[in-house]
Amino acid sequence: MSSEFGNKIKLSIFGESHGEAIGCVIDSIPAGVKLDMEKIYFDMARRAPGKDKTATPRLEKDIPHILSGVLNGVTTGAPLAMIIENTNTKSGDYSNFLSVPRPSHSDYPAYVKYQGNNDIRGGGHFSGRLTAPLVFAGAIAKQILAQKGITVGAHILSINGILDDSFDKANVSEKELLAVSSKAFCVINDEIEDKMRASVEKARLDGDSVGGVIECAVVGVPVGIGANIFSTVEGHISSALFGVPAVKGVEFGAGFDFAKMTGYEANDTYSISNGNVKIDKNNNGGVLGGMTTGAPIIVRAVVKPTPSISKAQKSVNLQKMTEEELVIHGRHDPCIVPRAVPVVESAVAFALLDLMA
Repeated sequence: MSSEFGNKIKLSIFGESHGEAIGCVIDSIPAGVKLDMEKIYFDMARRAPGKDKTATPRLEKDIPHILSGVLNGVTTGAPLAMIIENTNTKSGDYSNFLSVPRPSHSDYPAYVKYQGNNDIRGGGHFSGRLTAPLVFAGAIAKQILAQKGITVGAHILSINGILDDSFDKANVSEKELLAVSSKAFCVINDEIEDKMRASVEKARLDGDSVGGVIECAVVGVPVGIGANIFSTVEGHISSALFGVPAVKGVEFGAGFDFAKMTGYEANDTYSISNGNVKIDKNNNGGVLGGMTTGAPIIVRAVVKPTPSISKAQKSVNLQKMTEEELVIHGRHDPCIVPRAVPVVESAVAFALLDLMA
């Protein structure tokens, strides 16, 4: 089992949801980067559970403890290692899932692949809890990118079909990204928040869950990052995003809406603005031929409904090879989407930093 990402700047994530700790090692982070720990803590808190009815009540402070690679708040160039202690686990809630796998979880394929030796508690190494180290790495990546004039931000585009406003693909600004990312509930149109929350609460009370879409944008990216065929910007960012549990689809720019367009409607025409080349519509989401165009990178990730729901579901007993009804107990998110916003930002930021290294 390997949980490593990156070609030049490598991220390795380790630990299990109910183990002693989770963490990561980042190789080839440049030396001399002064880390703003408050910004790192802020992003960690955005992802952390236990603060909101849209999230699991499992309360974890998610304070990262840096073991190496940083001296006096500045990166040394050595591998940067970090751990986060797990302090609020209830492993008994998961005792029967090794025999009776949860629908739409990793339980069954992991049982087969690892001959039943996988850690089932809280999903083990397959848990969404492992996104906490990714957010830590992404928070560092965002600080390094910011020094290059690049800003990453995301918002909840939809929950259960309830839509927020979209980013202006061609004209989204750094100010807009920083503003929406700083909100406790990351939506552009604040009037939509109550409707989204009501949908999540209804699902929670019904013992169910809902999914949604997160839209991420990156501004300030120079032209020509990335390459074609198997080294595209889209491919590398998508690979990082699909490393986030529950992400089941990724699109750039107009994405699947291209299927409804003619070439004339879809094509990104050029103009001159303040002596620079400008892409007018940016339907391609800031990437052409696998390379950045200088326009904002626009990427969306679809997040499925939380598989762990309290409604009775059909499963099987792998020991007896009989069909069995499963009722899942424990603490679970009725909607992952709000907590996944900083995770998507982090995946995009780290992938982009690796591409630029």
